[in-house]
Amino acid sequence: MAKDTLFLLPGDGIGADITVAVRQVIAWFQAAGRTDFRVVEGLIGGAAIDAEGTPLSDATLAEAMAADAVLMGCVGGPKWDGLPFAQRPERGLLRLRREMKVFANLRPAHVFDALAESSTLKTEVVKGLDIMIVRELTGGVYFGEPRGIETLTDGSRRGVNTQVYTTPEIERVARVAFELARTRAGKVCSVEKANVMESGVLWREEVTRLQAAEFPDVTLSHMYADNCAMQLVRAPRQFDVIVTDNLFGDLLSDLAAMLTGSLGMLPSASLGAADATGRRPALYEPVHGSAPDITGKGIANPLAMILSFAMMMRHSFAMEANAALLEDAVRRVLDLGVRTADIASPGHISVTTQAMAAAVVGELGKSSV
Repeated sequence: MAKDTLFLLPGDGIGADITVAVRQVIAWFQAAGRTDFRVVEGLIGGAAIDAEGTPLSDATLAEAMAADAVLMGCVGGPKWDGLPFAQRPERGLLRLRREMKVFANLRPAHVFDALAESSTLKTEVVKGLDIMIVRELTGGVYFGEPRGIETLTDGSRRGVNTQVYTTPEIERVARVAFELARTRAGKVCSVEKANVMESGVLWREEVTRLQAAEFPDVTLSHMYADNCAMQLVRAPRQFDVIVTDNLFGDLLSDLAAMLTGSLGMLPSASLGAADATGRRPALYEPVHGSAPDITGKGIANPLAMILSFAMMMRHSFAMEANAALLEDAVRRVLDLGVRTADIASPGHISVTTQAMAAAVVGELGKSSV
């Protein structure tokens, strides 16, 4: 039987460091006989521009489409800021998402007990927090047409982006949220701006209809996006699963990320529709960016990348035991006080990117004894 293929795309900035770190973790699972992946690596973003003249080559895209799962670092940086908009590193990532048709972006916001005091909010507000944000990823204002910048007859300019959703686009991402809620606390909060946007009215109506028809066992509530942002700061533990559109999901998931203490802690999974065999296109990546200010310093937090690998084992390969083992190893490392600079507090000694990965591998080794 052919091995499952894991396609690594380090990308730019700290992407290289966190990819080396996650390779340490992958190597442990391989050596322990708990996985048997064929691991290959490619280029995306600025690294691909420098080597191949494009942020995502057709050959790399073909490899990603053929792989069983893609694990990516991050893209972008000031080196490429002067390029035309359509040629920047981020366009490679958007093309990858679009061509893979990974429409459901899962962004967990989980506060480890050891990091509860690292949040900018009071410990009693965030301790025990465990939210899953499901963001629609391939539609909405980021992809809608018409779009562009035009010069008007009076010489002024106008920028246009179109917010557009259809029933099938809303249904499929809402269905993912309801199915996830069934495995959690059984609650979904659907977020939009139905008070001022027709696309929000449609979103609310279609989510409500789907819940009544297929998920009557899941509790559904609705909230405007601005109120949701306020509630995430005021009382975040009221939420279980949040489902929302591309733009609001982008904003709210970053806000929720900071409740956990650092963007460096948050993984994500982007999933497409399952085929006849049950296989889903899947792209996994940390929520954080390329962090050009710390690139090359060896101090980046690799835990979001490592936890993205855990999500990959769970959602793409049904390796729940492996995923739980890795997440527990991360928890124990944090309980021991091991920190990278972004999550360090008084009394902790900051370690390097690779030392953090080595600590996780060390805890994995203890678990297997």
